[in-house]
Amino acid sequence: MDHWEEKYRANTIPWDRGGASPALLRWLEADALAHGRILVPGCGRGHEAVELARHGFHVTALDIAPSALRHLEAELAAAGLAAATVCADALAWQPDAPFDAIYEQTCLCALPPGHWPAYEQQLFRWLRPGGHLYALFMQTGRAGGPPFHCEVAEMRALFPATRWTWPEGDAERVDHPNSLFELATVLVRRPADAG
Repeated sequence: MDHWEEKYRANTIPWDRGGASPALLRWLEADALAHGRILVPGCGRGHEAVELARHGFHVTALDIAPSALRHLEAELAAAGLAAATVCADALAWQPDAPFDAIYEQTCLCALPPGHWPAYEQQLFRWLRPGGHLYALFMQTGRAGGPPFHCEVAEMRALFPATRWTWPEGDAERVDHPNSLFELATVLVRRPADAG
């Protein structure tokens, strides 16, 4: 926790756009997100959580940095919106009930790749069968991190077809102010016995 909390306190957060991701805004504009309970893991200052709450979703925002969540709570209060905020380690926390959708943008790429299989297990547990994982896979083109490079072939191995349905066609490129880009795609969680 201390590493991320220090970054938020020092305002050294180059991954923060200062607003919601254009990918999320496009999905919302296209009415591509089914309404219901949605989780935003690694939410940071929560620009996406605010936007989802504004559009009527029942949002749970999860982050390990208390000051990031305090910022989000102040933004929600100022906008007259509500969302549940949870300060916890994404690799350990469990909700009371599964979610209809998850918006995954910055949590996976912030974790060292050795933790990715455990995080995929968490995403699978957190999401109900048939639920949607709205994922933005960070593309850095370099070793090391964070953010860590989420190469597409590696993502397909991490989220196997026995557990996740991948869409046909290419993922959408989403440019990032830090000169990197993400690939936006939507996966569907299969039933536990699908494989």
